[in-house]
Amino acid sequence: MMLYQTLARPVLFRIGRGDAEAAHDTTLRWLSRVSTQRQIRNALIKVNRVNAPVEVCGIRFPNPIGLAAGMDKKGLAIGAWPALGFGFAELGTVTGQAQPGNPQPRMYRLRKSGAIINRMGFNNDGAQALAARLTAAPPVDCPLGISIGKSKAVPIEQAVPDYLHSLRTLYPFADYFAVNVSSPNTPGLRQLQDSSALRELLGAIRAEGDRIAAGRPRRPVFVKIAPDLTESAIAQLLEVCLETGVAGVIATNTTLGRDRVDPSEDAIAAEPGGLSGRPLTEVSREIVRFVHTETGGRLPIIGSGGIMTPDDAASMFDAGASLVQIYSGLIYGGPSVVRGSVRRYKKFAKQRAKAAAHPPSRPSPTT
Repeated sequence: MMLYQTLARPVLFRIGRGDAEAAHDTTLRWLSRVSTQRQIRNALIKVNRVNAPVEVCGIRFPNPIGLAAGMDKKGLAIGAWPALGFGFAELGTVTGQAQPGNPQPRMYRLRKSGAIINRMGFNNDGAQALAARLTAAPPVDCPLGISIGKSKAVPIEQAVPDYLHSLRTLYPFADYFAVNVSSPNTPGLRQLQDSSALRELLGAIRAEGDRIAAGRPRRPVFVKIAPDLTESAIAQLLEVCLETGVAGVIATNTTLGRDRVDPSEDAIAAEPGGLSGRPLTEVSREIVRFVHTETGGRLPIIGSGGIMTPDDAASMFDAGASLVQIYSGLIYGGPSVVRGSVRRYKKFAKQRAKAAAHPPSRPSPTT
């Protein structure tokens, strides 16, 4: 981690005169070259990937540490993510229609806070273009999730057909789908977290998945929720998820809140958009804990938000997550955060297995 922070990160952060999106785009161009070079990819996988196989929702993951959606919206570097040590990668968020996203600048670093603000607005090439790219791509060495969202030009009343178009188009390429109804950067999108709207959307997605699967197992569907919901709102959302046969939950998306931001960065924090990174660590973990408790462990959880160190990942697993995803932690800490998080998970899994095999003995009842 120190090598990345002292050598690589300063170079990346100077790209585009410090423009965060320029650095992001440059990094993706570099990684896209790695993605297409099979020998280089295989060599990097041997060096970077720590094996800790887990099975969640019928999918076997080489390890439980994944790339969060938002980093590779267009599927430009799919082969590079396992080369950086990830056990899975989530592409997108992709929409039914291609769209440029919000005006630039739209991404900001808050270095002292270990955070990022973005208001990208689902900038992507559309579902059809991603399907074409995945058709031409070499085999990927890890499971792929695809996050789908609503096209900005589509009225909220027409959201269901828009999601279904993306689902149909990308179904052959996804190991699982994430339904993004919680981004703060598409007007009206979070209305889809309301019980009635979410029930209609998820019911339609389940029916369409049944139709496409034609008797074979459906692709698991996860719902990505906002960290700004109250516990009662989350509880209602979870009821809908259980009713409609959703496979699991991703907790959480970025936040509109600005708590835990370093006061010296208040001016940057005033920029509109979703906040990710260190200020979200505790919030996301507690929502994971709440979801796990509220559902009695019936819904697998992908913990996402504020995982900046291996300790953060371990805490997410302790709170009830089955898998975790990293985004800002990769930007600030580099690939060693991924490797370290897998190693911490292996220790956590051993401790949990040992505790299950040797539960504490109960004291004898007194007479």
